[in-house]
Amino acid sequence: MRPLDDIKVLDLTRVLAGPWCTMQLGDLGADVWKIEHPTEGDDTRGWRPPETGGEATYYLAANRNKRSIAVDLKAAEGQAIIRALAERADVLVENMRLGTMERFGLGWETLHALNPRLIWCALSGYGRRGPRAAEPGYDAVVQAESGLMSITGTAEGDPMKHGIAITDIVSGMNAAQAILAALLARARSGEGQFIDIALLDGAVALLANIGSAHLNAGTVPRRYGNAHPTVVPYRSFAAADGDFVLGCGNDRQFRILCRDVLQRPDLAEDPRFIRNGGRQIHRDVLEPLLAGIFAQHPVAHWVAALRAAGVPTAVVRSVPEVFAAPEIAARGLVQRVAHPTIGEVALIASPLRLDATPPGVPTAPPLLGQHTRAVLREVLGMSDAEVTGLAAAGVIAEGSKAE
Repeated sequence: MRPLDDIKVLDLTRVLAGPWCTMQLGDLGADVWKIEHPTEGDDTRGWRPPETGGEATYYLAANRNKRSIAVDLKAAEGQAIIRALAERADVLVENMRLGTMERFGLGWETLHALNPRLIWCALSGYGRRGPRAAEPGYDAVVQAESGLMSITGTAEGDPMKHGIAITDIVSGMNAAQAILAALLARARSGEGQFIDIALLDGAVALLANIGSAHLNAGTVPRRYGNAHPTVVPYRSFAAADGDFVLGCGNDRQFRILCRDVLQRPDLAEDPRFIRNGGRQIHRDVLEPLLAGIFAQHPVAHWVAALRAAGVPTAVVRSVPEVFAAPEIAARGLVQRVAHPTIGEVALIASPLRLDATPPGVPTAPPLLGQHTRAVLREVLGMSDAEVTGLAAAGVIAEGSKAE
């Protein structure tokens, strides 16, 4: 048993935030019906290179545990299929431009009337309600507008975006969390509800302590590179042969660092550095002192000494080094599953660990239209002749490896 067994999700999303949400629901056992355009499919299918076995690796990253149904939403027959699926679904997730679902006759009011238990989650750049609801939203744009870029990068450099599409990922996680809450609420009330998830909302929420400092203390945050704005020392340092990260989260760890690792108890006893507040004020004095000491020995020396002393530390790994690390294998963070064209596809596993109801072994991201016939027969009770007729008319499409 998995937590969302018997939950059916009608997935009308594409690219990343929406697919990330529905992938998490699929990880937890939901039957996810991924609706795609019959010829183009999800935009990310074309985001290549890199690719493997004819599939874009970007698409593979966000679409495990789903079934692909290729339907033309502009066709009346296609709209009828979506309405019929919505009547049988528990959750609908969409990230269309404002008004698109209504133009297809598939708006919230219409589908809620057909299925009052339906939970509808809309993802957009700026929310379905508000002065910018009609504007498209993209991760890089939202990173810029939310303030995230202004606090990322070196002090002397330009503002930088995160290395991944962080606002998309977080919005997908927020959407999944809201849907789970709505399912619990429905268990009590029997009614579905509308969920409005905005990338901008999620990005502003990510400001966390930085946002709180501005709102409550009036600070104007600046960029600290790999350093922490309030905890010192908590940053990367250059050793003789590379970089490592040191994190002294409290005064005790700083004393251990100075006494047991650096053999410099005088630093821990310096009135300027005894408390974190002082270290923060005098970081321009302390950090160069530490940097000079760390430059005298290689990374391996410092990492071994810090770990032995119980001070948090890490080597700055490359992505290949991450996936070669023994703890990654021990946690089962890479899973390899059969795929129709690739043979075997490597997937990053769900990070959710539930002892009694684990996510289980994932299914491979589907080919375009791979499950069209199976879902239309199984869920809507269509005959083979009906499915074949719709395919001949171009309303639906079936993958070459359709099940």
